[in-house]
Amino acid sequence: MRPSLSKLLISALALSVLAGCQSVNQDKMASKSVPAAKPVVELNNDDLYEVSHEGRYYVFDDMAVYKDFVAHGETPYRKVFIGEGPQSQTLVFGLTGKDKKKFSGIGSVDLYQGKITPADNFYGEMRGEDGRIYVFSELADMEAVRAVGEAAYRFTQIGVGPDGQTVVFVLNKGNKKKKPVALMAEFAARNH
Repeated sequence: MRPSLSKLLISALALSVLAGCQSVNQDKMASKSVPAAKPVVELNNDDLYEVSHEGRYYVFDDMAVYKDFVAHGETPYRKVFIGEGPQSQTLVFGLTGKDKKKFSGIGSVDLYQGKITPADNFYGEMRGEDGRIYVFSELADMEAVRAVGEAAYRFTQIGVGPDGQTVVFVLNKGNKKKKPVALMAEFAARNH
């Protein structure tokens, strides 16, 4: 006995409806699957270097760019803010090649402007026109010296800088009575 044409059509239609429902359910399930991971943003908030040079104030977040600037007095890539530095100096952010086309997400700019918090293991250096190198373990101390021009608490060593400069290890109320042994070792490792 052969099934009638109408029964075959109804069976085929039922199968296609079921297949369509299954496909819709699979699409819904796929859209409810694990959400796409957000891209990991790498913060460059563990070091900052500042140099007052020829009436401008330079800021770096990369030690190699900073050292190149100290050696040559120029930086190939920069972001400039006229009158935005301490004492209304021109503020120049020395950039790496990978940061030169960025409009945001630059560690030195974000740290300087307070848009990101410093890492727990923060390290900073500041070179003044007086030839001294100020060394920091906290961004708040660096900001205070930038604003005032001098460190309230410090441990000073004469002639220990890379070119015989005086090095001032900046302290604060919390650590003013301790010799900054770890900070001194970090400075030596980065500069010799």
